[in-house]
Amino acid sequence: MSEAAVITRPPASETGYSSRGSVLIIDDEAAIRESLETLLQLEGYAVECAAGGEEGLARIAERSFDLVLLDVALPDRDGIDLLAEIHHQDPQLVVIMITAYGTVENAVRAMQAGATNFVQKPWDNEKLLADVRTAIGRRRAEEENIQLKRALKQRYNFENIVGKSEPMLRIFDLVGHVAASRSTILLQGESGTGKELIAKAIHLNSSRRDRPFVAVNTGSTPPDLLESTLFGHIKGAFTSAIASKKGLFEIADHGTLFLDEIGTMSLDTQSKILRVLQDRKFMHLGGVHEVQVDVRIIAATNADLKQQVKEGKFREDLFYRLNVITIDLPPLRQRKEDIPLLAAFFLKKYSKENNRPPASLTPEALRPLLAYSWPGNVRELENAIERAVVLSTGPEISPELLPDPIVGRAAAFPPLEHRRDASLFDIMEDCERHIIVDMLEKCGWNQTEAAERFRIPLSTLNQKIKRLNIEIKRKGRE
Repeated sequence: MSEAAVITRPPASETGYSSRGSVLIIDDEAAIRESLETLLQLEGYAVECAAGGEEGLARIAERSFDLVLLDVALPDRDGIDLLAEIHHQDPQLVVIMITAYGTVENAVRAMQAGATNFVQKPWDNEKLLADVRTAIGRRRAEEENIQLKRALKQRYNFENIVGKSEPMLRIFDLVGHVAASRSTILLQGESGTGKELIAKAIHLNSSRRDRPFVAVNTGSTPPDLLESTLFGHIKGAFTSAIASKKGLFEIADHGTLFLDEIGTMSLDTQSKILRVLQDRKFMHLGGVHEVQVDVRIIAATNADLKQQVKEGKFREDLFYRLNVITIDLPPLRQRKEDIPLLAAFFLKKYSKENNRPPASLTPEALRPLLAYSWPGNVRELENAIERAVVLSTGPEISPELLPDPIVGRAAAFPPLEHRRDASLFDIMEDCERHIIVDMLEKCGWNQTEAAERFRIPLSTLNQKIKRLNIEIKRKGRE
C-alpha cells in the first residue's frame, strides 16, 4: 500500500476516542469479548468488538484504532492470515494475538506475521493491561514520528532528522529561513548532535540542492593531506603525486562544502580557506593558475572558536567570515522529550537492517534512557539501540539489553507511586517532572532562572509546570 493510501484516515488519537487509546477486539466468543471489553473500559480505553474477521476488517476500514486484540482461531478466517490483511490496511496498527492454543509454533507464526505480542487464554489481567499500554505507547510514538517527519519534509525536506522539542523546532525554522541564502553558516554543538544532518538539510533546501554536497572531517584528515584533499594538486607537486587530482572545492563547485571540526585546521590552511571565502579563488598544490569556484561553505565545530581566537589557535578574520549565521545544536540532555521518538526511529531502522520483527521498548527500558545524561548525544543513543536490537531475542527491548552506564542512571529517579505497570507516557512525565523539580531546586525555585538554564521560554516552562502538577515552593515556605 502506498504512503498516500495509508494516511487517508486520521490517527486514532485524533478521532475523538479516549485519550488512553482505542482498542478493537476480534474474537468469536461473546464471553471473551465482554470480559476484555469490561477490563479495558475500566482502564479508560474506548473499545469496539467484532465477532469475526470480515467484521473486524470492516471496522478497521471505517476508522483508525490504536490496537487490535485478535483471536487466532476465528470461524470465518485464520487469525494469522487476517493479521496480514490488517497490516495491508494499516501497516502501523499494533496487533496482539490471543489464543487458547499457546504453542511455540503459533507464537513464531504470529511474530513473523508482524504481531506485537502473543497472549494465551486465560490471560493475566495485569500483564495484558501492561502489554496494551506498552503497545499503544509505541503506536502513538510511531504515529507522532511519522506525522512530524511528514510535516518537516513537506516544509523543509528534512531527511532522518527527528525531533519535536522546542530547541529542535526553532532550529528547523532557522534552517528553513537561511537555506535559500548564499551566506556561510557555522554549526556549533557537541559531538553526536547531528551537525552533518543539519548541513545536508540546509543544502537540500537551497538552490544548490541538485549540485554536490561534499563533506570532509578536517579533524580526521592528516594535516599534510588536508590541503591536497581540499584544493587538489598537480602531477609532481609532491613525491606521491603521480597524477593531477581535483580537490573537494572543485568537486563541490556550485554546491555545498561541509567542513566538519574546522577548529582543528592549521593556521596556514585557515588562511587559504579565508582566501576562497573572500575571492572564490584558489590554486592547486604545486600549481600557478588560479581556479574560480562558487561553493557555499557550511562549517561545524564542537570547540569554542572564540576561545581559540583568544589563544591564537584560530584566525579571527576567518572566524568572522564563518560566523555570518550561527546555529547552535542542543545536546540530547536538553531535548529529552525527543528521546522516545529517536529511540522508535532507531528501533525501526535496526530491526529492519537485522531482519527482525519491529522491536519496542518496555516502560522499564525507557526510564533509564530518559534519566541518562547522554555525553555522546544522539550518536550514543543510536549505538545503544542498535546494540539492544542485535542482542534481543524477542520483540521487546528490556533494561538488561542496555549498556550498564545507562541502566545505572535510572536509580536517580524515584519510582512511580502506586503504579506497577506504568505506560511509556507515565514514565516520560515522571522523568520530566523529576528533571524540572531538580532544576527548580537548584535555582531556589526561581522559574525565570530555571527557564534560562533549560534554554526555553518562561511560558513553556510554566506550561510544563501546570501540566505536570508541580507545586511551586515559595521562599520562606516549609
